Amino acid sequence: MKHNFTELAELYKNALFNDVLPFWETHSIDWEQGGYFTCLDRQGKVYDTDKFIWLQNRQVWTFSMLCNQLEKHSSNKCENWLQIASNGANFLSQHGRDGDGNWYFALTREGQPLVQPYNIFSDCFAAMAFSQYALASDEDWARDVAMQAYNNVLRRKDNPKGKYTKTFSGTRPMKSLAVPMILANLTLEMEWLLPSETLENVLTATVQEVMTDFLDQERGLMYENVASNGSHIDCFEGRLINPGHGIEAMWFIMDIARRRNDQTIINQAVDVVLNILNFAWDNEYGGLYYFMDAEGHPPQQLEWDQKLWWVHLESLVALAIAYRLTGREACWQWYQKMHDYAWSHFADAEYGEWFGYLNRRGEVLLNLKGGKWKGCFHVPRALYLCWQQFEALSSRSV
Repeated sequence: MKHNFTELAELYKNALFNDVLPFWETHSIDWEQGGYFTCLDRQGKVYDTDKFIWLQNRQVWTFSMLCNQLEKHSSNKCENWLQIASNGANFLSQHGRDGDGNWYFALTREGQPLVQPYNIFSDCFAAMAFSQYALASDEDWARDVAMQAYNNVLRRKDNPKGKYTKTFSGTRPMKSLAVPMILANLTLEMEWLLPSETLENVLTATVQEVMTDFLDQERGLMYENVASNGSHIDCFEGRLINPGHGIEAMWFIMDIARRRNDQTIINQAVDVVLNILNFAWDNEYGGLYYFMDAEGHPPQQLEWDQKLWWVHLESLVALAIAYRLTGREACWQWYQKMHDYAWSHFADAEYGEWFGYLNRRGEVLLNLKGGKWKGCFHVPRALYLCWQQFEALSSRSV
C-alpha cells in the first residue's frame, strides 16, 4: 500500500456512509419503545431485545457526533441522525438512571432496570452521549443530564464500583487504567460545557497519571492495573496487559497533547503504541492478542488469544493519528500491516458492518454484528476518525 491518502480517505468515508451507518439505521432503531436494539445477527436480525446502557449511550453519541461534525456536508442526513439520537436520548433520560442519578447497566426493552449501576462507565458514556446530543439538539435538559453524569464520574472515580465491588477492601488495593483513560477522552468531549479551569486541571491530572503510574518506563508498555502508588503487583491483575486499551489510551493522550502543542508527549505516546504492537502482535497468525501477561505467564482470561474488532480499529486510529502528527515511518509500516489484517478479517463484504470476534487463527468465532458489548460505536468512530486523518494527510500532500 503506497501513500495514497485520497484513496484511503474515500475507503473509510464510503464504508461509514454506505455500509456501517445504514446497517444500524436499518436494523437497530426501536421506534416503538425507544432506544436501540444492539443484539443483531450477521444479517441484522434482532436476537435479543435487552438494552445495555453502554451501547445505548454510545449510539446516541455516534449519531449526535456525526450531526455536529458533518452538518455542513450532509444537512439532509443530519435531520435523520438527530431523530435517531433523540430516540435514544429520550428513552435513556426516562429509564436510564436510579433515584440517586446513577446509570444502570442493563434494561428490558421497555426500560425496566435489569442490572444495577455497578460501575461508573455507564455514567461516562452517558456524559459523552448527552454532551454531544445537547450540542446537536440545543436542548438545555440534555446539557443538565450530561453535567450530572460527568459530576457522578468525578465523584466516584476513586471508587468506581462503590458498594458493588467484589474485592476485599485494603488487602491488595489497585487502580485501573480504564478510569483515567476514559476520563481524559470524556473531558475533551465535554470541553464546550466545562469551565476552562476544570478542563485543564482534569486533563493535566489524567495525562500525568496515565503516563507516569500506568506506563512502565523501562519496557514502554501500558499496564492495566497498578498499585495506588503506580508500582507493579505480581498477580494476575497486576501483570495484565490489555493491548487494545493501551493503544486506545495513547490516541486519547495524543489528542490532548496535540491540543496543547506538546510534541514531547505526542512522541512518547507514539513510542508506547509501537512498543505495544511489537509486544502483542501474533507473529504466527497475525492480529493482536486480546489479553497478555507482562511476564509471559498464562493469562487468567480464557479468551486471551481471540482477535477483537475494537482492538484493531483503535490501532488503526492510533496509527493514522500518529503518522499524521509525526510522519514516522514505523507508524506507516505498522498502519499498512494493521490495515491489511483488519480489512481482510473483520469487514463483512456480504452483509455489511464488521465481525467482532475471531479466533486466534483469524476465523469468525461469533458472526454477530452486535451484542452485549458490540454496538454502534467503535466501527463508525474509527471509520470517521481515519477518514479525517487521511483527508488531512491528502490535503497536506497536494
